[in-house]
Amino acid sequence: MAGYTVVQMVAYYLLVTVIDTLTSVTEDDWQIASEIKDGHISQFLLRPVEYLSYRLCLFCAGRCVFIAAAAGPMILFLVFQREYLVWPAGDAITFACFVLSVVLSALLQFLLSFILAMLAFWVFEISSFAFVLLAMQRLLGGQMFPIDILPTWLQRVMLWTPMPYTAFFPASIYLGRVEGMAIMSGLMIQIGWVAVAWFVARFAWQRGLRSYTAVGG
Repeated sequence: MAGYTVVQMVAYYLLVTVIDTLTSVTEDDWQIASEIKDGHISQFLLRPVEYLSYRLCLFCAGRCVFIAAAAGPMILFLVFQREYLVWPAGDAITFACFVLSVVLSALLQFLLSFILAMLAFWVFEISSFAFVLLAMQRLLGGQMFPIDILPTWLQRVMLWTPMPYTAFFPASIYLGRVEGMAIMSGLMIQIGWVAVAWFVARFAWQRGLRSYTAVGG
């Protein structure tokens, strides 16, 4: 990858900020862990409600409300930084891939947080684990710096992990730093990580319920 100019670098951070606003998990992991520790999940075991789907609906609804509330300040912020705004690269298909990648990023972040919250079945406090996950997303997800400024071999290794697909990959599509088949292969990897995270989340929930039942929660 070629290097970034000052304008491109500022545009990258602006875009990552917008993506983070659209996709980041706020307190879902803490709420899930609290429901487990306080025994509030018992109500879901007595009703025909699938807990993972229920929490996903809450996450989507929460994102919509948050985006609506943050739209004004975010637009005002972008207006003041308009000299660094970059229009999406490529055609309508490329922009559609960007939108799809943002949606997948939101799903991936939610599922990773859900998996983290499942630790509440076995440990009393998940705050340390939550801090580690947040640090990994900031560092390895491209929020602190774009991953494609790193050595090529390190980029390739990192792009096989889920973290770059939370912010860096959708931003790269928008800015035109990945094109053609690279977009398609990246989306396939991103979809693959979402699927893996979904199955791991369901597995962790089912195993956690065994422990929850065993202690009479």
